Amino acid sequence: MTIDEKLQHFYEVSLEEAREDAAQAIQEHKRLLSEKLEEHRQLSRQNAEAEVKAETEHVRREVNKALSAEQITLKRDWSKKQEELKEALFGEVSTKIRDFMSTSEYETYLCQKIKEAQDFAENDEIHIFLSSTDRERLDALIQKTGISLQVSGEDFIGGIRAEIPHKNILIDNSFAANLDAMRKEFKFDGGMTHE
Repeated sequence: MTIDEKLQHFYEVSLEEAREDAAQAIQEHKRLLSEKLEEHRQLSRQNAEAEVKAETEHVRREVNKALSAEQITLKRDWSKKQEELKEALFGEVSTKIRDFMSTSEYETYLCQKIKEAQDFAENDEIHIFLSSTDRERLDALIQKTGISLQVSGEDFIGGIRAEIPHKNILIDNSFAANLDAMRKEFKFDGGMTHE
């Protein structure tokens, strides 16, 4: 082999080795780039998921805050409406009581409550009071029941109050006390509570 041939052969072998090295370097570079690309994709996906999770949590908190504020407003409005309805209802009850007090049945009712109080006291001293609004009925009720009655200086709408001093007992069958008790016990979830 001549020097030219040897040089040519050396050139070809060197060129072939250089091509193989270059191909291997390119292949290694592609592999590294693929790994970097996959790492970047995973990192981007994780960042995106974390951002979505954080934004979802933020939105959930905002929705819960808005919902809570709306619930408070609704409860306040609901309570206000209940109070308005309660006032209207007890206004109607008061009107019906006034209507009842103008009937003859009311006088019968008073006689019944006076007798019940007298029977409860048995032989003990008792003081029975009519509401100041029933002042004009005093004589008729004394005549019907045969029991000594007094007119209270207080207007307790109607009904009677009685005291048994020796036993320290107050019998309160006044409409004002009954209305007050009903108002306190009244619930919109089914009426009054009974224990």
